[in-house]
Amino acid sequence: MAPAIIKQASVSTDNASAPTYTTSNGRPIENPRASTRIGGEYGPLLLQDFHLIDQLAHFDRERIPERVVHAKGAGAYGEFQVTDDISDLTSADFLSSIGKKTKAFVRFSTVGGERASPDTARDPRGFAIKLYTDDGTLDWVFNNTPVFFLRDPTKFPMFIHTQKRNPQTNLKDADMFWDYLTTNQESAHQLMTLFSDRGTPAGYRFMHGWSGHTFKLVNADGSFVYCQITLKSDQGIKNFTNDEATKVAGESPDYATEDLFNAIERGEYPSWTAYIQTMTLEQAQKFRYSVFDLTKVWPKSEFPLKKFGKLTLNRNPENYFAEVEQAAFSPGHLVPGFEASADPVLQSRLFSYNDTHRHRLGVNYLQIPVNRPEHVFNPVQRDGGLRVDGNYGAFPNYQSTFSPLHYRAGTSTAKHEHWASTALDISPEVTDLDYEQPRGLWKVLGRTKGQQDNFVYNVVSHASAAKPEIQKRVVELFSRVDEELGDRIAAGFEKAKSK
Repeated sequence: MAPAIIKQASVSTDNASAPTYTTSNGRPIENPRASTRIGGEYGPLLLQDFHLIDQLAHFDRERIPERVVHAKGAGAYGEFQVTDDISDLTSADFLSSIGKKTKAFVRFSTVGGERASPDTARDPRGFAIKLYTDDGTLDWVFNNTPVFFLRDPTKFPMFIHTQKRNPQTNLKDADMFWDYLTTNQESAHQLMTLFSDRGTPAGYRFMHGWSGHTFKLVNADGSFVYCQITLKSDQGIKNFTNDEATKVAGESPDYATEDLFNAIERGEYPSWTAYIQTMTLEQAQKFRYSVFDLTKVWPKSEFPLKKFGKLTLNRNPENYFAEVEQAAFSPGHLVPGFEASADPVLQSRLFSYNDTHRHRLGVNYLQIPVNRPEHVFNPVQRDGGLRVDGNYGAFPNYQSTFSPLHYRAGTSTAKHEHWASTALDISPEVTDLDYEQPRGLWKVLGRTKGQQDNFVYNVVSHASAAKPEIQKRVVELFSRVDEELGDRIAAGFEKAKSK
């Protein structure tokens, strides 16, 4: 008996200029909702129905691993323009002249939650910028907080586990969260930021971005200064209170993603003014804190902000998966004139980011259009999964005398850092210095009515779900920041118990 093709209602179009629907190998198909069966409408399916098998096989493989951190995010294209001259500080070509523009792609994200988590969660926000310079892609993999929870990269996997789900219950766990942080109190500065209303920004357009890490601006002669970068939102800062963030999470969990997309569609292009702080090696050796300590900021009174550029987002992606989900950033993607420092957390990220991209997207992830540099030629890197660009054709895959290449001289500052390193060491121990800047931030919160009250409320609301012995450690931690703050949190726990 001949196989019968059972057709559903037609969805074809009479428009000859419309795309012709095909299978993955390009064969035109009359009806994508048809199945090939034997003996009529209720007969068994045939394995020869390539379209059906093709659809199912691809569907089964549609999902790639989500990011371990920064899984939930939104992105847009734009440009970075130099507004002020800092060419005396660096030989970086993209910063060489006022008015110079560089194409950019930016991805904002939450850190700890899954792809389906709400945009308003109390969490740091990623602020990753890809600059497509003529000397390669430069990735500024920043956050919306100037500091982080740790300064020793060995702690990072353990820390991230405590911010995710309990391995037994698969639930978020306040005991895990506070148990780790109260026993690793170099996190105090970041906690002061996270549990203020700054921890729940009202959209990606209304938050600043910071490098956090120390980088180096390098001149052609090898001289350098340390630097940190701040991006200030030209839209101003807007934050949700804890209760507002909870309400929006229930009503519009994709609030920040939608807000960014719609603003750009309306032509309200968000922008950020870029500032730089610099520090000489001599200043770094005399600095009160280690210049490589990710839990500390550089006081603006000592190291003033200098404006040097503007970042503007003006175009939405056409396809979220291709351009946002597959976007891959790495602090190891640097260009001449802009280098990494000896910050140990930064050094570990130089490896870890590229490693996770190779796992998640494949060894050739830099061929994906959103990740591809403007100019790239490395014939030694050949083959591998999903190689689709011609694989350098017949060009030799080694340094050949028959097919010479041009090599451009670079600069190195390694000797400077080698002999200076002992003066810049980070202490592994938590000392009184680790509570100075958190104490200063507590005082800053006191300058705006209600912000200290909100901080206490936010901590108590979250940590009340932890065990009593962990709550005692929370009180101890914040008492070291400020005795009154510890007393207020203790009183908040007592009040919560009586409810």
